[in-house]
Amino acid sequence: MKRRYAQRFLANYEAAPIRIQKAFDKQSALLLNDLRHPSLRAKKYNEAEDIWQARVTRDWRCYFRIEGDTCTFLDIMAHPK
Repeated sequence: MKRRYAQRFLANYEAAPIRIQKAFDKQSALLLNDLRHPSLRAKKYNEAEDIWQARVTRDWRCYFRIEGDTCTFLDIMAHPK
């Protein structure tokens, strides 16, 4: 699967701590190979807009959309508790 990044994602990724960036890099590789990988806990976040959510770490999530063979990462942020 190909990957693309929204501007919002890129800005928040760059602002995230290095450990979160490294965790995202690892998790995104898993996501691109197997959306159902257990460590991702991927799920539909917004059915109407076809937005998914996946776990980066226990406290961080990424949001993305899959269109054909392309995964567009929309945002990455600390998970609100």
